[in-house]
Amino acid sequence: MARNFTLFTGQWADLPLEEVCRLARDFGYDGLELACWGDHFEVDRAVSEPGYAEGRRALLNKYGLECWAISNHLNGQAVCDNPIDERHRAIVAPRVWGDGDPEGVRQRAATEMKDTARAAAALGVRTVVGFTGSSIWHLVAMFPPTPAAMVERGYEDFAERWNPILDVFDAEGVRFAHEVHPSEIAYDYWTTQRALEAVSHRPAFGLNFDPSHFVWQDLDPAGFLYDYRSRIYHVDCKESRTRLDGRNGRLGSHLPWGDPRRGWDFVSAGHGDVQWEDVFRMLHSISYDGPISVEWEDAGMDRLSGAPEALRRLRAFDYDPPSAAFDAAFGN
Repeated sequence: MARNFTLFTGQWADLPLEEVCRLARDFGYDGLELACWGDHFEVDRAVSEPGYAEGRRALLNKYGLECWAISNHLNGQAVCDNPIDERHRAIVAPRVWGDGDPEGVRQRAATEMKDTARAAAALGVRTVVGFTGSSIWHLVAMFPPTPAAMVERGYEDFAERWNPILDVFDAEGVRFAHEVHPSEIAYDYWTTQRALEAVSHRPAFGLNFDPSHFVWQDLDPAGFLYDYRSRIYHVDCKESRTRLDGRNGRLGSHLPWGDPRRGWDFVSAGHGDVQWEDVFRMLHSISYDGPISVEWEDAGMDRLSGAPEALRRLRAFDYDPPSAAFDAAFGN
């Protein structure tokens, strides 16, 4: 089908954008999914500095690359999170952190996401990928016993904080693609349904599909794609694999990435448990025609060899669908 394959730049933000452009071109990518951190795409400059967005486009064009989506996971995380703590100070923009007052951080993060919609429009991009945060993720163990009203209040809080953000997305003609991910308001099949209901299924709020978060939760990536087919606004190809051997736990045991005692870990695409052929066949079936973005993460492999290898492995599944039914020749 000759889909467009992009490289998500979030794991490359230690490098200047021009260096990432050169690498992506040499690896064979068609474009970049620009992260809104490092120097890759600066939201404040895009909304206030004439010519900034055009300059980013010109740099991409210099290397024969396109951009169909930008990503602001890090600042979006702070919109709903509770608690707000030193983890957030390490990831949000200094202007979002400010004096560190938790509610102030949430409100400034919401402003940042509104500006991200405006920045995307300035760049000529229709999709922003990101996180929402969650005020109720810390309740996931359901102990101490969690009243249903506490959970309900979490979805109400999400709607109250994100609907005004989505109003700006609507005004700018941009869509938000929430990455279904642990620690977010939607982290599995049923919480995705509940999040969509909380914002009344408004079109501005859709999904970024990333199967790496599905396999270790024992979810079916292809089934998710089918059931939520009208809401798949973007696709990230990241992979994970499980090692549940009776000692390694599914929750990770507070162990760092790459530790062999972990029950699961992120690995380069093609080295884990995602059934990529099922995923790509389903993407064909639901007529997804957006970019396929490689989000490369693997604590045991160098990214300079892993990123081009992941692209080669994934392209192998991007074959053309048939022009006619295989049994058509049997008919009259």
